[in-house]
Amino acid sequence: MGHPTAPFPVAADPDRGAARRARLAEARLYVCTDLQRFLDDAGVLDEAAFAAFCTAALRGGVDLIQVRDKAVDVAVELAAFAVLVPLAREHGALSAANDRADVAALAGVDVFHTGQTDLTTAQCRALLGPDVVLGRSCHTPDHVRAARAEEGLDYYCTGPVWATPTKPGRARVGLELPALAAALDAADPDGARPWFAIGGVDAERLPQVREAGAGRIVVVRAVTQAADPEAAARELRAGLPA
Repeated sequence: MGHPTAPFPVAADPDRGAARRARLAEARLYVCTDLQRFLDDAGVLDEAAFAAFCTAALRGGVDLIQVRDKAVDVAVELAAFAVLVPLAREHGALSAANDRADVAALAGVDVFHTGQTDLTTAQCRALLGPDVVLGRSCHTPDHVRAARAEEGLDYYCTGPVWATPTKPGRARVGLELPALAAALDAADPDGARPWFAIGGVDAERLPQVREAGAGRIVVVRAVTQAADPEAAARELRAGLPA
């Protein structure tokens, strides 16, 4: 016999939710990072190194940082969020988790991101409450249209625009999907919500993404693998709307 799903005891804070969504509306540059380069030989997080990376990225103008690493233990993920969450808050930015709502709830992140086959928006709200910003990955025109219409979803991503090793096996969608999102927003401004182009975006390709209509981007390697993450973030941010 099935058991009903009971929500975590998350206390609503309308001011916190409003502040997070206001910050999302201003956001232009979103960075996703794994934790592999910050682990020692025993798999323990080098908190100082991770803090240095996050600080550099935030100083360079990154608006959101998401930890996305399915290869680490939950304890390592939580240790990373214990570093990231206060740093993001200190810099007026947002912290984000991916896939696991339990980790997001325990870590107290601002943003929770899901894929098409993960928890639904209603399930995320039951677990995380009304104040956490929710995002969704979109890979097809139908995904984009559904995301624009879905109640309770705060933003979505379109991609991967180019093939990327961070999503092996995921076919590129090209510039057509961000162009569709931009066209839908132009035709129906009231239905618009923040969206980001993702997948192989870097400083060299950014003008193409901007021409397709994207004013927000998600990057991984362009910042995480840069010799100077702060400078790399600053260059990307300079190519995005104010």
